[in-house]
Amino acid sequence: MTYTELDFDIKVVKRNGKKVDFDGEKIAVAIKKGFDSVEVSDEIDELKYSSKDIQKVYHAVLKNIEKNYKDKEKIKIEEIQDIIETELQKNKYQDVYESFSAYRDRRTQSREMFMDDKKRHKFLKTLEGLGLKSASEDDTKRENANVDGDTAMGTMLQYGSTVSKEFAKSYLMKNEFAEAHDEGYIHIHDMDFLPMGTTTCMQIDLEKLFKGGFSTGHGHLREPNDIMSYSALAAIAVQSDQNDQHGGQSIPAFDYYMAPGVLKTFKKQFKQTLTDLLDFSGFNTFVNTNNLYKEVDKLESIEVDLTIFNKVIKNSEELKRLVQMAYDKALQKTNKITYQAMEAFVHNLNTMHSRAGAQVPFSSINFGTDISPEGRMVSKNYLLAVDAGLGHNETPIFPISIFKVKEGVNYNKKDPNYDLFKLSCKVSAKRLFPNFSFIDSPFNKQYYKEGDYRTEVGYMGCRTRVLGNSVDPNKSVTPGRGNLSFTSINLVRLGIKHGIVLEDSKTDLDGFYKELDELMELVKDQLLERFEIQCNRRIYNFPFLLGQGIWMDSDKLKPTDKLRKVLKHGTLSIGFIGLAECLKALIGEHHGESEKARKLGYEIISHMRKVCDEYTEKYNLNFTLLATPAEGLSGRFTNIDKAIYGSIKGVTDRLYYTNSFHVPVYYNITIANKIKIEAPYHELTNAGHISYIELDGDPSENLEAFEKVVRLMKENNMGYAAINHPVDRDPVCGYVGIIKDVCPGCGRREGEGITLEQLHNVDCECK
Repeated sequence: MTYTELDFDIKVVKRNGKKVDFDGEKIAVAIKKGFDSVEVSDEIDELKYSSKDIQKVYHAVLKNIEKNYKDKEKIKIEEIQDIIETELQKNKYQDVYESFSAYRDRRTQSREMFMDDKKRHKFLKTLEGLGLKSASEDDTKRENANVDGDTAMGTMLQYGSTVSKEFAKSYLMKNEFAEAHDEGYIHIHDMDFLPMGTTTCMQIDLEKLFKGGFSTGHGHLREPNDIMSYSALAAIAVQSDQNDQHGGQSIPAFDYYMAPGVLKTFKKQFKQTLTDLLDFSGFNTFVNTNNLYKEVDKLESIEVDLTIFNKVIKNSEELKRLVQMAYDKALQKTNKITYQAMEAFVHNLNTMHSRAGAQVPFSSINFGTDISPEGRMVSKNYLLAVDAGLGHNETPIFPISIFKVKEGVNYNKKDPNYDLFKLSCKVSAKRLFPNFSFIDSPFNKQYYKEGDYRTEVGYMGCRTRVLGNSVDPNKSVTPGRGNLSFTSINLVRLGIKHGIVLEDSKTDLDGFYKELDELMELVKDQLLERFEIQCNRRIYNFPFLLGQGIWMDSDKLKPTDKLRKVLKHGTLSIGFIGLAECLKALIGEHHGESEKARKLGYEIISHMRKVCDEYTEKYNLNFTLLATPAEGLSGRFTNIDKAIYGSIKGVTDRLYYTNSFHVPVYYNITIANKIKIEAPYHELTNAGHISYIELDGDPSENLEAFEKVVRLMKENNMGYAAINHPVDRDPVCGYVGIIKDVCPGCGRREGEGITLEQLHNVDCECK
């Protein structure tokens, strides 16, 4: 059954008396919501109703309207809803009818509340107190002493996500934006955080933050003085910043930021070991230890020419031997402590909560390019900690590790960090992480300045990238910046409407681009509207992100200052989903299947990037194009489109749309061809991108092939990519990783049964 419209024109009278053109899509969406609202038992794995049921009612509604309203000029919204209820009952969908009818009643009550002046005033005053006033103006925001009602997340807890979304739709955005979202043309990400004016994500400059120490709002932390405190404060910074944003947190140069902590630790260990050895040997009375300590304090590296101590030890061979021994032991101890610090960092970020315990922070780190001995020690031990896994040897999910690949640094055999590149491949082949970013790709390299790690590209684990800065080109750096907000366009909907998959239809690219431009214009306006909300917040609303100077230039503002001067450095992003299905709907093939589709796909995304660049120039803001992550969103779009147009082979017949510009995972294609096809889109999507390569079997058995894939990604100028492969989970110990014949976690052999005692232990751990 295919999608149809009425064969005659009729106006729809909305509740406010306004007349609009009849739109069958809105009816289909309303019917789908009715079916979606029917509760299904958790024991049932599949949906109770399919898109065929929705289509059945939808077409019955259209026939009813054709029969009874063909000679009429208009039809009221309420009459359409009455017809929907009638057809639900006639077709024996009683549970859907009852749910749909109950929803109508609730909406009527809600409208009545807002039509009544007293009720409306009371409701608006409550929301005003929560969202638009400070704690000094409204007692409600001070009712819990442990929650700062002025902070973004404190306000969020009081609103509740659902109420917040409805408030945003009704009072903070134009109706056309809310309707486009609800109807599945666009998706406004993190809409529930819109009233708080939060930004999306952040690349945290730890060097700046650690200097002189910082405050989390509950006490001031001193500047860290060893690698253990460096790693602990790094985790605290991620956790604290997560409480001021609705997205994730990334550390763009983790090895550079941690390196000073290694040196400080080494100096402590060197001095302590010197003291212990001198005391033990009896030399302590003949050597001025203070002078020795002064020489140690002058060290700028853990690689030391020990002749600097000759003037203190007066060329005594025995003292030289003791100094050498102290140095070796200090280096060994520092390496061990650094490993413990990296292990603690990984464990912290997989267990600590943010947002009042609501979630583990979404965290990422970028590393691999610091060639100093201290930075190398950090990178090596971090990789070893990831390789070791968590308490039951599980693969740690956070932080998402991103190894930065750079020629002259770690890519070639003669490069100083080549051994770290090899180790990163080995660990990723076992643990899925790290992913890989490529500084030498032209769109990343154009900003790179030799010796300035701030100009190295940094990615969020999900894919978000911020580097170029059209507002101030001199500040085209990664640290201290992030995405402000992003909204995604459903490309598949446009492909269906202007493609060949509907009855008696043909490809209409002019119509496709016209509607795409209209949607981009709408999204641009919606992003600007949200930007104004963000800019009208003040420094004190974000006590860590802005109060501690994390966001670029925010340390130059007063607590009561508004935020436009600093938020302008962030990015406003337009995203997209489902290029593959869009092409399938337009011309019958996706970009993995034909050269024609490949050219058209590149043309579509190039057009979107061109429009974003035009917005950047026009508004002097960083408008960027995002290859949107498909998680959650793609299924929402698919469900709506399937309800409207039915199940279309290769387009709406799966549970999801393909991630951004990716070649569909179900399509059989070589690794080399997939990389070759997807790589050009990385340059176009300057807000962020990622490509995934799926490997079968255990890649740790063939590290040469694994490394070859990484090199293919780099040589094809990808920006950010990952290699996925099968990961197992042991039902007894919970080990997550590659399990062959014997589980590395508990030693259980393949095929062995699970005893009652083991089951009991598993249950106890779960409790």
